[in-house]
Amino acid sequence: MLSEREEYLLKLIVEDYIKSARPVSSKALEHIMKCSSATIRSEMNYLEEIGLLEKTHISSGRVPSEKGYRYYVDNIMKPKELNGEDMLKLKTIVDNKSLVVNDIILKSMEIISELTHYTTIVLGKQSSENLVQKIEVIPIDKNNIVAIIVTDKGHVEHKNVYIPGDVDSYEIKQTVDLINKLIVGTSIDMVSEVLEYQVKPIIGKYVHQHEVLYNAFYNAFTDFANESIKMSGTKNILMQPEFNNADKIREIISKFEDKDIVESIKEEDNGINIYIGSENNFDDDVTIIKTKYMVNGEEGTIALIGPKRMEYERVITLLNYIKENIGSK
Repeated sequence: MLSEREEYLLKLIVEDYIKSARPVSSKALEHIMKCSSATIRSEMNYLEEIGLLEKTHISSGRVPSEKGYRYYVDNIMKPKELNGEDMLKLKTIVDNKSLVVNDIILKSMEIISELTHYTTIVLGKQSSENLVQKIEVIPIDKNNIVAIIVTDKGHVEHKNVYIPGDVDSYEIKQTVDLINKLIVGTSIDMVSEVLEYQVKPIIGKYVHQHEVLYNAFYNAFTDFANESIKMSGTKNILMQPEFNNADKIREIISKFEDKDIVESIKEEDNGINIYIGSENNFDDDVTIIKTKYMVNGEEGTIALIGPKRMEYERVITLLNYIKENIGSK
């Protein structure tokens, strides 16, 4: 453990670097520490020796190491109250009676992404109790429609569906009517099976261009049933100064596009947990803060991805607010 003075110095350096993204010099801390630059340098050297600080090659200042961030999170950081602006924006969503829980989670995480300039991820897990209530379509043009699926829990999802060739609108309506008759009341995780074994064998009796239409709707609805990843602000992390290297940008983007890598972010622990750098299985240069949620029989993970130089206190407070409020719905 560090002395009180050493912890205070580490706290100042971590929090200054979080705000500025610039190495912190001993001279910059003289007026706060109320001691000489030489004394601060000596203590910085000690913190560097035990692995809590690092010296960059471009400056005589210090930056926190991965170990330093971990010490700060575990021993120094204190929870903060949600500030008025953050509270107002999130409360507007959480208290919106017209929104179902899934939409509250998604919209709240979108707002958190905007507030923090980090990337947010919602990894949902469809419940077997989530039943299809209704399917509707809205034509956009002769080859594109929007398919809307509504569940018994009030969740609404839409998919853009491309229909190749020249298909009569009446045929589209016939297909939707048939699917509605057979699929309504089916649990989300059984949609693909019902389409395959109940709709596919008979659709040819009612619809002339059945193969084109069946394939289009099958792909759209099975995507919905299986889709469990929602990301907001994927470009936010690339705007951080740590990621101004073209190779690093390409590497991060490829990871966001890899479904298996993103799904590995799933959290099993109910607490709000922090994975710094090499502690996470996504990327050594980021921090992931995540937690598991379970509401109305549906479970999933909400997470934020940002630089290791993350506003830890604020992010934890924001996630706590969402977790506590959706749990009361």
